[in-house]
Amino acid sequence: MNNQITNVYIWDMDETLILLKSLLNGSYAEAFAGLKDAQKGVEIGKMWEKHILQISDDFFFYEQIENCNKPFLEALSKYDDGQDLSDYDFNQDGFSPPHDDLNKRKLAYRHRLIANKYKQGLHNILDPEMMDLWDALYKMTDEYTDGWLSSARALLEQCLAGNEDPTICNTVAGGVVRSNATGSRHINVLVTSGSLIPSLVKCLLFRLDNLISHENASGIFIINATQ
Repeated sequence: MNNQITNVYIWDMDETLILLKSLLNGSYAEAFAGLKDAQKGVEIGKMWEKHILQISDDFFFYEQIENCNKPFLEALSKYDDGQDLSDYDFNQDGFSPPHDDLNKRKLAYRHRLIANKYKQGLHNILDPEMMDLWDALYKMTDEYTDGWLSSARALLEQCLAGNEDPTICNTVAGGVVRSNATGSRHINVLVTSGSLIPSLVKCLLFRLDNLISHENASGIFIINATQ
């Protein structure tokens, strides 16, 4: 009999794990009654917004599929026939909004490639120059927000560890920690009202991808008005 205990930690992304809207509209700085440079916060927010949209479009098909939003990447997996996509031309396959099975299959192909890219991480997607810009922006944001981003990461790491005895050996994979000693596992799940692709890109850019797997960043817990 399996007595394994699963602890699920559900997180809101925007304005909890990350900051963006409050930087863009200046409300984050306003809360400090003049102690924060509001214009600097707006500029930081605009840089994040640019990165998120650029990476979503350039590497995650967002421009092609933004009107076909799904709550999670496996939503159309039954239409994926497993075709080898190494030489597949996503720009010439005639994809359009998935009203029929053929286009649902084409969307499922895109979802599969997105999942693979998410698992590989940004270092396999961005060139060294972009990686340096992203790293500098992350550090600048964390400093401006008094460690908001790094604190969020630390909290997710603690939840994955389950606050167990540090001498217990845990194995970590894809945002899930399994403890061989206790028979328990701990999972971080993301909740967001944002569209699927930009939400996954935010996880990558804000260094949450090794703490929240793509299945849990875009699973049944995601809230989306367009479902």
